[in-house]
Amino acid sequence: MAQGARPVRPKQQRLNPEAKLAGAGSQAKGTGRSGHPAFKNGPPRKGPAKVKPATASDWISGARLRTLPLAIAPVLLGTGAAIVASGPGVYHPVRALLALAVALFLQIGVNYANDYSDGVRGTDAFRVGPARLTGGGVANPRTVLRVALVFFGLAAVAGLTLVVLTQYWWLLLVGVVALAAAWFYTGGKKPYGYLGLGEVFVFVFFGLVATAGTTYVQVGKFTTESLLGGVAMGLIACAVLMVNNLRDIVPDKAAGKRTLAVRIGSTASRVVFCVFLLLPFVIAGFFSLFYPLGMFTFFVLLLALPACLITITATSAKELILALKLTSLAALAYGALLGLAFAL
Repeated sequence: MAQGARPVRPKQQRLNPEAKLAGAGSQAKGTGRSGHPAFKNGPPRKGPAKVKPATASDWISGARLRTLPLAIAPVLLGTGAAIVASGPGVYHPVRALLALAVALFLQIGVNYANDYSDGVRGTDAFRVGPARLTGGGVANPRTVLRVALVFFGLAAVAGLTLVVLTQYWWLLLVGVVALAAAWFYTGGKKPYGYLGLGEVFVFVFFGLVATAGTTYVQVGKFTTESLLGGVAMGLIACAVLMVNNLRDIVPDKAAGKRTLAVRIGSTASRVVFCVFLLLPFVIAGFFSLFYPLGMFTFFVLLLALPACLITITATSAKELILALKLTSLAALAYGALLGLAFAL
């Protein structure tokens, strides 16, 4: 080196301040798969180069157990509505259990399908939450897809059995639409979950269809209890999805996933979450005028109000995950208590 010459320093890469604040610790755009507009370098890979065999705990984690109350709650509420509609002493346990099986298998199938679709698109490369099976290289993508299809198949079998028992053959069409909606939430070329329409799916299928459908297959009619109860359960399900997507606003934006939370921003998302979660208590108040035991549903506010407070003030992903857990438990408690108020 010539005397007096300045040493040449290697050029440092500047960090994305938004990614740092979000705790994403993620890779920059263009370094992942090209199956999504956020990734432009080279052809998509077929999966991680080396995939370790997934353990039982990995698969249990992939099922996202904290979301299962969203499948159980509307069935409990819908069954309570069916009991009050059919009169004292009339109960259809087999049909209720089949409706529960459909809801649970569909929920788990959706969770694995989302894991697969988001993983192969590269969306999960930006995650700030728990690692996923596909995106985290824990399991082979094809295996995750097969597991998702198995649970969709189990939901279809339970649903078909229910149709045969009830002879309500038009419900087959509802089942086909539900399975298609479950897959195209994050699957396909233009998944509607990437367009900010995810809340529409959960409101319709994990609210109205699950609740009113449970009542219908037991008594053959829709009732005010089942329909308004379905609205309440759908709103709480939307709250769960909103707080989950609120946590992922920065990574979803980086990956090109335009959820409702991404579209309206952090502040509005927090307000909308509280509206989704608290409106069902207006419905509970209405039912309490006719079913005195419905007043006990207001004890669920012991879960809902802290969830709202945490969401409004949260500054970290960990806090929002806690709010998500509280909201899921609130869904289960709401469905159980209001369903019991109807049944008793």
